[in-house]
Amino acid sequence: MKITRSSKCSLKFLTEKKGQELNTVLVEYGKVVNHFINLFWDKPVSKTELLKDVVNSSDSWLSARLKKVAAREALDMISATKERWKAKPSKMVKPVHKGNRMYVSCTIADLKTPKNAEGFDLWLELRSIGNKIGIDIPIKKHKQFNRLAKIGQRLNSYIITKTYVQFVFEIETGPKKEVKTGIGVDTGINALASLSTGEQLGTDIKAIIEHIKRCEYGSKGQQKAKRALRQIMDEVAKEVASKADLVVVEALKKMGHGSKLKRRLSKNIRRSIGTWNWKYWLKRLQMDTEISRTTFRSVLPFNTSVTCPYCGHVDRSNRDGEIFLCRSCGHTDNADINASRNILSRLLTGQYGACYKLENEVKLACPVLSKSS
Repeated sequence: MKITRSSKCSLKFLTEKKGQELNTVLVEYGKVVNHFINLFWDKPVSKTELLKDVVNSSDSWLSARLKKVAAREALDMISATKERWKAKPSKMVKPVHKGNRMYVSCTIADLKTPKNAEGFDLWLELRSIGNKIGIDIPIKKHKQFNRLAKIGQRLNSYIITKTYVQFVFEIETGPKKEVKTGIGVDTGINALASLSTGEQLGTDIKAIIEHIKRCEYGSKGQQKAKRALRQIMDEVAKEVASKADLVVVEALKKMGHGSKLKRRLSKNIRRSIGTWNWKYWLKRLQMDTEISRTTFRSVLPFNTSVTCPYCGHVDRSNRDGEIFLCRSCGHTDNADINASRNILSRLLTGQYGACYKLENEVKLACPVLSKSS
């Protein structure tokens, strides 16, 4: 099995002059992408039809090679927009490229090791841009770049912005592990990850979240605290991914404004962790499960925190803060751990449950399964 991972390297070594040249190219590239979006919006074509006369329809000083890259991106943006809004076509709006980044391959960019360099490790040479422009971008490797380079193969494609270059690595992980053990994971503030085994990880995030809320918005102190929060998310995700062959979470996707799934998160979690940090946590957990060859699955989140895993009684009053107390059978537990057990149970008792035969000790961690077995 092959997966891809990306690494961003800052352009802090770029001179002011080169930075201005790069910004000029990005702005022009954005204009060309928007030209092709307008051209293809009502009359889409396949990428194989991007011939010379089509590519050169843009009145731009960019090279034909880079125009073709822009045309391909325009088609991708159109396709993504129409796919996103296919259920509500009346709300669909034509996408607009903001001229803040561009995708390039080895036909435009070439990564080389400089003979003499102070403070940086690589040159990303941009050629065939147009208007006799060539830009050499100095790159400084960092810990994540080196880690990915060690375990994977760097691809010859790049995303370039005004502040960073994003590299992509392809990693061969091997086949997924046979599923013998599994855990459900519930995410919260008192504990980032509450597991169906009864463990709680990331119990120190509440203090960091409170610190973030007290900081002035956008201040250096707030940014530092957010980085500390994400560092904890990285560490916990790696630990969770190593604990079992199957990891099950709540399917909290499409958390945009007004979505039902967004409203299912408490207001305190949304304000404290933030939608983007929440997505970051789930994405990072999924990434670590892929690297560790662990199966990653998600289930619908409705009523996981108010359902009794013993008798199945569903009642909002079953949960009082961090305490779960079933009003029907009297079963009591930590509310987040109880939710994680319901998450695991929902997958294993659902239509795909027959795909996973867990070992007995893992089943005992989920009472609704041990009772029926």
